[in-house]
Amino acid sequence: MRGDEEKRVTPLKVIYIGLILSGTLIIIALISLSLGPARISLKDILNWFIGYESIDQTAWMILFKIRLPRILLAGLVGFTLSLGGVVFQALLRNPLAEPFILGISSGAAVGAIIGIVLGLGFTFGIPLLSFLGALFTILLVMGISSRHGGLESSTLLLTGVIVNAFFTAVIMFFISTTSDSRLHSMLFWLYGDLSQSKYVQLSISFPLILIVSGIIYVFSRHLNLIVGGEESALQMGVEVEWLKWISFLGISLITGVVVSFSGIIGFVGLIVPHLMRMILGPDHRLLIPASALGGAVFLIAADTLARTIISPSELPVGVITAFLGAPFFIYLLKTRGSQWTQS
Repeated sequence: MRGDEEKRVTPLKVIYIGLILSGTLIIIALISLSLGPARISLKDILNWFIGYESIDQTAWMILFKIRLPRILLAGLVGFTLSLGGVVFQALLRNPLAEPFILGISSGAAVGAIIGIVLGLGFTFGIPLLSFLGALFTILLVMGISSRHGGLESSTLLLTGVIVNAFFTAVIMFFISTTSDSRLHSMLFWLYGDLSQSKYVQLSISFPLILIVSGIIYVFSRHLNLIVGGEESALQMGVEVEWLKWISFLGISLITGVVVSFSGIIGFVGLIVPHLMRMILGPDHRLLIPASALGGAVFLIAADTLARTIISPSELPVGVITAFLGAPFFIYLLKTRGSQWTQS
């Protein structure tokens, strides 16, 4: 059965689906670029891009200094979180696994809070501490979950949930007990805030995300074998534990970086991979790029809704993803195991 599924996934099909999702991504980004308190028509934007009309200074500032970096950052964050969800669900063979639930996002946020307390900037200092927080969290979770040199998937997931709850309490303690106005303003950021996006953040995160996602994709066929069972994967020559460590550390790295820029945005890594799996099937050679691009589309759309639904005010994008993700999480709880335990 699995062999037949793999035969149906060809390089041509991967390219075809990738082009469709990339086209969708561009369309959603252009629509998002036109929406906001200052309405700029999509026709004018296209005319400016192809050089038919000149752009005035005010519109240029709105489009290229405020909206475009925010849209690009939303795409990178959605790409990263969805990629993390795909990888964790495969390696842990658990449909509920994703960076948010495993505590990596909260650990990264604690690092960012420490950076704010120390007076560091959002350009380099806070992202560095956020990455270190994510790295510490995954090492802690993996260390607690290790048994006889191996990682127990169920223990890893449970440990992540507990660590997530602990770090969330630490964050709320800092916010509740400090008189620093900067920390009180972080409450909005903690629910997902892309309004402070800058091009320098993109230049830091994009190369890193590109490298890690490329490495992950190289092992996409190995992930197919692991989903079928770790023992059978070992018999097929897959270094399961080594792949787990490489994947967990790589995902933690890019998650820590994007969380420092975006705050904690939950459920993206839960919703998008499952939707793509339902539509395209379980083969990770197709599922990884489709989920990553789908995550970018999803978060750009969610952030556009967050900044326009109560315009001129805006909601944290994490509120939108939680509204969508919580019912989806309940659905998975009621149906989990239907296609994950049969192997």
